[in-house]
Amino acid sequence: MSGRTKKLFSYYRPHLALFFGDMMFAFLAAGISLIFPMIVRYITNEVLVKYEIGEAAPIILRLLFAMLALAVLEYVSTYFIAYQGHIMGARMEFNMRNDLFEHFQKLSFNYYDNQKTGQLMSRITNDLFDISELCHHGPEDIIISIIKVVGAFVILVNINLPLTLLIFAFLPPMFAFAYYMRGRMNKAFRKNRERIAEINARVEDNLSGIRVVKSFANEEVEIDKFHESNSRFVESKRNSYWNMAGFHSGLTLFTSFINIAMIAGGSLFIVKGVIGISDLLTFLLYVNTLIDPVKKLISFTETFQNGMTGFERFYDILMIMPDIVDRPHAIELREVEGRIEFVNVAFKYNDTSSDVFHNIDLTVEAGDYMALVGSSGVGKTTMCSLIPRFYEVSEGSIHIDGKDIRDIKLRSLRKNIGIVQQEVYLFAGTVMENIQYGNLDATEEEVIKAAKNANAHDFIMELPDGYNTYIGQRGIKLSGGQKQRLSIARVFLKNPPILIFDEATSSLDNESEKVVQDSLEKLAKNRTTFVIAHRLSTIKNAKKILVLTEEGIKETGTHEELIKQNGIYANLYHMTFRRKEQEVISV
Repeated sequence: MSGRTKKLFSYYRPHLALFFGDMMFAFLAAGISLIFPMIVRYITNEVLVKYEIGEAAPIILRLLFAMLALAVLEYVSTYFIAYQGHIMGARMEFNMRNDLFEHFQKLSFNYYDNQKTGQLMSRITNDLFDISELCHHGPEDIIISIIKVVGAFVILVNINLPLTLLIFAFLPPMFAFAYYMRGRMNKAFRKNRERIAEINARVEDNLSGIRVVKSFANEEVEIDKFHESNSRFVESKRNSYWNMAGFHSGLTLFTSFINIAMIAGGSLFIVKGVIGISDLLTFLLYVNTLIDPVKKLISFTETFQNGMTGFERFYDILMIMPDIVDRPHAIELREVEGRIEFVNVAFKYNDTSSDVFHNIDLTVEAGDYMALVGSSGVGKTTMCSLIPRFYEVSEGSIHIDGKDIRDIKLRSLRKNIGIVQQEVYLFAGTVMENIQYGNLDATEEEVIKAAKNANAHDFIMELPDGYNTYIGQRGIKLSGGQKQRLSIARVFLKNPPILIFDEATSSLDNESEKVVQDSLEKLAKNRTTFVIAHRLSTIKNAKKILVLTEEGIKETGTHEELIKQNGIYANLYHMTFRRKEQEVISV
């Protein structure tokens, strides 16, 4: 048994009682459907023929009560299958989704750098639904179909072999036709899903960019684009319904052929005295019993294909091992001072052959304020991302207070590092919830104190509901400076000894930059701080400035020292100064 199959069966293990209950009731429901025609045959062939009306009536009455009891049992069976069977599938889907989401949390940035969020969301929603449908309906449909087909064949053979063979001769071409048409329907419905995905994408694109649409007065253009996508969807619907009509009408035609052949053959056998009218009636009753399994088996082929494809995609992700994990004897990081050392560090991405940078040797004392500058693409952000192990060093090592960060538990390491990024991510929720994300156990008073330290309290109190104001997806209702101050308040609440500011003010206007910069400097006090700077004016007061290139650290010193060297930093600074002069002149 392959690892993939073992993994699939492992999700049945917690629900074996429910699974066997589902199979038992599926067996009962299929068996009962075979019994009803036999009771009818017994009444017409035995009771009505061999007994007088007075004797037959009590027997028929008892049989009717028996059929009512069987009907109730069939109701219970189908109810259990429809409800508890789906519950079992939903629970298995629940377990798979938990496993997949937990696995997503373990994967490093290297994995997400090469993935699309929409595709990952599809793995955790659509794919898992297909798998749960297979896990529930697959075994159940096979059991019911086998019992009905085999049971009907055995019963009918014992009544009349030639007529049974005549009926069953239609089943192979009927199955082939249904399988062929189902394939056409699948392609048509897949096209429908593609078309509706286009419509969704068109609507999302329009609504996300509605301000741009209105600013250019292009509403009519967008409406025309939508009409075109909508028309293509209707056309694909027409094709799918054409195939669906062919599928269902074709099955109806085959059913009619079977009935015609059965009536013709049965009539001939009745004339010859081979069978009685009651036997022909029994054959007619069993026709629907035979058609239903064919439909189930055809549906199962689609369910199996979709479910197994989904499970393979699910399993493939679970088999991706996280490339950054705790070592066996990793330790907790306690009483952190914040001294950081880079020892001959080099880094390259997994899918590239050349280093982003190499030969990084650096010592940052506890509480130092360190700035990183350099041209775009030299790896300033990547270098700082190595400290919390978002990426792993390719060569060398990084130490905090003399401990190799690879010997520290990831959770402990990251709990002691605060990061303020240029692109602020705020969750859909309230201001209070977003700040409290820095310390989920913090009290309301501690949250307010953190907001005050981040210069955010005043603007928060001006919001409609203060700290309970809902800020929308990604904080859409706030300005850039407001969002940045909330992210700083979040780090204040976390209270880490080590900080990383990743171009935290580069996208802000001058007024917002001043407020945010004051917040950052207050936050950085007495903490080991790395600042990745785009605007060099924000790092003049840094204790040490590092100029990073692909070859490593090329220049080190204070602002004044680097200006005197008249090297890379001086050129970058003078270019920035000239650009500001041009901006002033243009104004």
